[in-house]
Amino acid sequence: MAKPSKKAPSTPAAKASGAPAQVTWGGRFASGPAALMLKFSESVSFDRRLAPFDIMGSQAQANMLAKVGLLTNAERDALIHGLDNILGEIKSGAFVWETSLEDVHMNIEHALRKLTPAAAKLHAGRSRNDQVATAMRLWFKWSCSHLYHALGEVLRVLVEQAEANQKVVLPGYTHLQRAQPVTLAHHLLAYAEMFGRDRARFLEVAEHANWCPLGSGALAGTTLPIDREATARELGFVDSQGRVRLTQNSMDAVADRDVFVEFLAAAALCGVHASRVAEDLILWSSAEFRFVTLPEAFTTGSSLMPQKKNPDALELLRGKSARLQGHLQTMLSLIKGLPLTYNRDLQEDKPPVFDAFDQLSLGLEILARVVEGLEPNADACAAAASDPLLLATDLADHLVLQGLPFRDAHHAVGALVALAEKLETPLNKLSDADARKIAPKLGANWRDVFNTTRALAAREKPGMPGPKQIAAQITRWKNALKG
Repeated sequence: MAKPSKKAPSTPAAKASGAPAQVTWGGRFASGPAALMLKFSESVSFDRRLAPFDIMGSQAQANMLAKVGLLTNAERDALIHGLDNILGEIKSGAFVWETSLEDVHMNIEHALRKLTPAAAKLHAGRSRNDQVATAMRLWFKWSCSHLYHALGEVLRVLVEQAEANQKVVLPGYTHLQRAQPVTLAHHLLAYAEMFGRDRARFLEVAEHANWCPLGSGALAGTTLPIDREATARELGFVDSQGRVRLTQNSMDAVADRDVFVEFLAAAALCGVHASRVAEDLILWSSAEFRFVTLPEAFTTGSSLMPQKKNPDALELLRGKSARLQGHLQTMLSLIKGLPLTYNRDLQEDKPPVFDAFDQLSLGLEILARVVEGLEPNADACAAAASDPLLLATDLADHLVLQGLPFRDAHHAVGALVALAEKLETPLNKLSDADARKIAPKLGANWRDVFNTTRALAAREKPGMPGPKQIAAQITRWKNALKG
């Protein structure tokens, strides 16, 4: 039997591929990866969206290499011009992405090598590890800014609706039971507080992303005379005083995924807030409540029942909230057992982050348009808020002002409610004789408590739904959103 030749590789990869060694890291290999491996390991199908940020990083790298003498000015100019051309092709859709080149970074580098020999020098002092980390941090800064402004639009329409509905009174709820009267404006401004906190969180995520890892190399930097400060400054990694921000540990810089987790946590919590708004509006738009009418453009019909007007956009907001929470869990699970520094598992850090951004961006736009198109039904709201039981606590406060300890007042009003139910009469229609048998300290004007206008006017402390407080909060939000 003839012995196999020692001249040609006989590995499964070689048999399956037949491709030359990989152009960027293949010097150590006799042949390229198997086709199946390429299909399994490629990321360009989802990380190509990083192209503008990768090109920014590469242009800063070219400028820095020329500054320290590792490129000539002519080579630098050729690289920057070539990268501009590639970005133009990408934006126009003319660029051809090749999965055999694995990712966005290698696709751009390969295209650049066709344009100028200087492309072979661009990667000096740089690894894909710090290259990817830099592109992602630039992306986080951009995406957080985008979501900040999307939340600003949600806040704008909430404040506009609040301003238009300061006199619409409806029940506030606890345990989904009618509790106390509030205005629709106060309810809408509660959502504004939630989204205002979300806005601040995304600013904080952007701040945490604002540290430049470029120059960290694969994990231990480089022996080449690079200038990390120059690239960081060019890429905008500076604080509010213009001071350069550089990551301080090369191993942490390429292994750190805290910003990914923080971004997904902020997105998940924002999604929860959107879901809570959606739930309220779904209830309010039902025939049982009739507090609001939803805009038809964001509702759908039934394939069977011609009368239906379904709140599908709001239901999808609830559903996508779960999707955002899942992405956060994915990221935490992905990194919990990884040793330092880079591991290929981390390629999977991008799909959940990118999808979270896409879904939240679209969801916030949908929410803004739904809120903008809401038509409140003031009569239905007022009818629901007219139940005197909503002011039972105010009656207890009345007894406190007459000198009764609150716990005793609470007990007395509870007994009055029970009596009203037994007699099948509204609480404020009990006779004085019956009421004072239970609560002798009731003043002569105790029925004045059962006036919604009075009840709201009495709530003018900070954070309460009094008319002056609501007007002040609307002014505060309008001023905050001017910036």
